[in-house]
Amino acid sequence: MPRRGLPLQGRVRWLFLGLFLLLVLLLFAYLLECTPPGDVSMVPPGPAGETYGKEYYQALLQEQEERHLNRAASLKRQIAQLKQELQEVSEKLKILQEKKELPGVQGLAETKDQEPGDLLEYLHSQIDKAEVNTGARLPSEYALVPFESFTSSKVYQLEMGLTRHPEEKPVRKDRRDELVEVIEAALDIINNPDEEDGVEDDMPMQRQMYTEGHFTEGLYRTERDKGTLYELFFAKEDASSFRHVTLFRPFGPLMKVRSTSVETSGLIINIIVPLAGRVETFLQFLHNFREVCIQQDRRIHLTVVYFGQEGLQEVKLSLEKMSSEESFSNYTLIPVDEEFSRGRGLDIGAHAWNKGNVLMFFCDVDIHFTLEFLNTCRLHTSPNKKVFYPVVFSLYNPAIVYGNLELAPPVELQLIHKKDAGFWRDFGFGMTCQYRSDFLNIGGFDLEVKGWGVEDVHLYRKYLRSDLIVIRTPVSGLFHLWHEKQCADELTPEQYRMCIQSKAMNEASHSHLGMLVFREEIEAHLRKQAFKTQSKTEE
Repeated sequence: MPRRGLPLQGRVRWLFLGLFLLLVLLLFAYLLECTPPGDVSMVPPGPAGETYGKEYYQALLQEQEERHLNRAASLKRQIAQLKQELQEVSEKLKILQEKKELPGVQGLAETKDQEPGDLLEYLHSQIDKAEVNTGARLPSEYALVPFESFTSSKVYQLEMGLTRHPEEKPVRKDRRDELVEVIEAALDIINNPDEEDGVEDDMPMQRQMYTEGHFTEGLYRTERDKGTLYELFFAKEDASSFRHVTLFRPFGPLMKVRSTSVETSGLIINIIVPLAGRVETFLQFLHNFREVCIQQDRRIHLTVVYFGQEGLQEVKLSLEKMSSEESFSNYTLIPVDEEFSRGRGLDIGAHAWNKGNVLMFFCDVDIHFTLEFLNTCRLHTSPNKKVFYPVVFSLYNPAIVYGNLELAPPVELQLIHKKDAGFWRDFGFGMTCQYRSDFLNIGGFDLEVKGWGVEDVHLYRKYLRSDLIVIRTPVSGLFHLWHEKQCADELTPEQYRMCIQSKAMNEASHSHLGMLVFREEIEAHLRKQAFKTQSKTEE
């Protein structure tokens, strides 16, 4: 038995060894079949692998080199462009600095040729933003920036505080230089007109040259985000033909906006006065009207709208007397048997005119005006374009200003712009110059308003919210004469508040009111000083 087992075990071992060798051979054959030749990965595909590989890499290198060269050329172009832009900006700043240092006329003359195009476009865009050619719609009366008016020697200003005065000489050198520069620039424009100015090209010997003596008045205002707008007027010898020059300084050199001729010889002003009672005050008004409108201007129509019957006959007789003495018939008296309403009276007066469009001046009976104001009224209004809201200089109570009413001088001598004599009535909007067509188109007054105030503010707000330009500026030739105010109990709370405010501000200046408040203290001090003086004398 043992001998038979040995051959069987040997066969099994040889069988396993054979299977193992067979598996090794199969694995080796598989590896040989799947593994590529050793130099295939080093040569690109193709029949001539080694030669094609060099051209391929040369092409790649050339492409990269061209890409870098193009990038370098692009950067060089950008650098050159930036250098050019930097040079242009430097030239602009240099030009602006030179214009700032040069006198006004030279700077204005060089603007056309030296200013770069984009800068000029920016400056003109500032003109478009400012209220030069059309009005801006404003939310309320507080949003309007008023003008300040000036002559060759005086400035009439609203913002006074406690130290400045309503009428001042331009004390600061920069203010003087600014106004002189503006006047000189305007004179240069008028005396050397362009074709666009619409002035006939007369011979130099025939053309009338303008000087500073022809300058009549000017307005200016500064808006912080735009610049300063100037309106200047020059009068010819006949005083009815004016040259109007508009200049604008958009926080840079002066720029000419336009230069036009303004003819006022045929412009009639219809002065409309609503009235109820106050006959003595009306007689004083007629005295001023006769001297200014009839004896000097003679281009005026007077419309008086009288409410009620009391005093109507006296008013009628006074108008007839003036008419016969002055040969003046351009007036209309309209009796109205209604309760007094200022807005209603002005509305009746405006609708009563039946001779086409006319320039109207809404006036109160306690207003004193000059010939210069009538010209200002004509110059600052234009149908379908501009309305004029002058700021009146309101005189204080003469009994306080002069210590006693009996010591007060005549009215003509009280018409001065002094801080203790009066103030600019910048919260009043009742006095206005506007064309009849604009008044009707805007809708006129709110006729539901009765009594004092408010109706003029409503009309003013209508114009602010329209496309018309509202000119608001203090006027040296327009005065509100003091009279005692009565605030009726029938007024609404808003009307009564405005009436009391007007009454308080109408009495006296800050210093004079202070003297009244501390009068007892002052008198006590004077008594003590008198007692000390007397005691020293007795010793």
